[in-house]
Order: sequence, then structure tokens, then C-alpha cells
Amino acid sequence: MDIEPRTVRANGITLAYRVWGPEDVPPVVLLHARGADGADWAEIAPALAAGPRRVYAPDLRGHGRSDWPGGYAYEAMRDDVLAFLGALGISRADVMGHSLGGAVAYLLAEHSPQRVRRLVLEEVPAPFPLDPPRPPAERPDGDLPYDWAMILATDEQRNAPDPVWWDHMGRITMPTLLIGGGPTSLIPQEQIAALAELLPDARRVTIDAGHLVHEARPEEFLAAVTEFLSPADRTPS
Repeated sequence: MDIEPRTVRANGITLAYRVWGPEDVPPVVLLHARGADGADWAEIAPALAAGPRRVYAPDLRGHGRSDWPGGYAYEAMRDDVLAFLGALGISRADVMGHSLGGAVAYLLAEHSPQRVRRLVLEEVPAPFPLDPPRPPAERPDGDLPYDWAMILATDEQRNAPDPVWWDHMGRITMPTLLIGGGPTSLIPQEQIAALAELLPDARRVTIDAGHLVHEARPEEFLAAVTEFLSPADRTPS
């Protein structure tokens, strides 16, 4: 297990990432929520790595120890992850994303479905315009572990997502698991249900934990995820 970040050049920037598990086993890439970084998965990753799997958790641009380049379109983050896979020689991986990371994950799956074996979307809103839109955010005092410009940029796209995001959901043909946090979540659960209805090969589970499912209910989260990721790897007894 290696919990200290490594770095790699991808899409013109430096991305920091953490890695768990042995080499030469199936890879899984974990994409964190807004304001977090790859360390957010530290409680989950070792159990996934025991699969065995090679688990990668990058810091998205503008977060943690990755570069803060000033441009924070969701599509740029998607392209970063695609380049990250290429830089590490990963031709195909399971991809799991939480909130912002989930949106980046489904954009990756739309854009390059051949690179994603299975997709897990934790507490991910459908790309509907917000009504009313989010008001301009006010920066907290002090140093932040992320670029404040990233908050402003992602709020802008969250208020008015590109309609193509929704139009291309049908391209996500790989098996997909959507995990919702139930009625206490800040994500409207009907949006998660709408995504599950639209995707060709989707299943949906609800774990009544609010928005931070993998943090609040790690055992239930892992049970759902490992069951979903493991069938293709099983051999008859």
C-alpha cells in the first residue's frame, strides 16, 4: 500500500495520485468529490485493493497536490483522467466517482466508453439546469486545499450544464451502479433515478447515509460496490 502521492504528467498538467494494491491486477480509478482529494478514499481503497485490484485515486485539477491551472471545465477534468489512464498505461479500468468526481466519470464514459469496464456513480446529480441557480459563492477565509476558482467555475457549469451531457447518456453502455444517499442527501434522489432509467445497463441502490455515503456507511457501500465489480472476475466453484 502506498498512501503518499505520486505524480504524473497528463493533459499538460501534473496530477498527484495515490495507489493501493498489487500490480498486474484489474485497475479501478476513484474520483473524489469537489473540495476533497484522493485521500478521501483512504478508508475504502484498501478493501477494494484486497480484491485484488490496483486502486488509483488522483487529485483532480485544482485540488490537493495536483496543479491548479485556472481552467476548471468538467470536460478538462474528464480529459485529465483520460490522459492519466494513458500515462499509466491503463487501457481499461473500472471507474468510480463521487459527486463532482461522478460527473467527471460519466463524461469519461460517454466520451470513451471503451476505456471503462464498469462504472460506479455515488451521489451524482443528473445534468439538469438548476432552478433557481446557485448564487455566487463567498470564499471562506484562510488557505484552502483547493483552488477557489474551481468552485466558481464548477458552480457555473452546474447551474447550466451542456445539454450534450444528457443527450449522450445512451453512450454509457457498460454496466453502471448508481448509489444514492436517500432522503437526507443534498442530491435530489429522483435525479439519480432518472439517470438509472436512461442508462442502458444500470442498477440503483439507496444507502440512507446522506451525501457522503462511502464515508458514513463504508461497510454497506463496499458491500454494494464489491458485489457489482466482482461478477466478471468470478470463476465457478
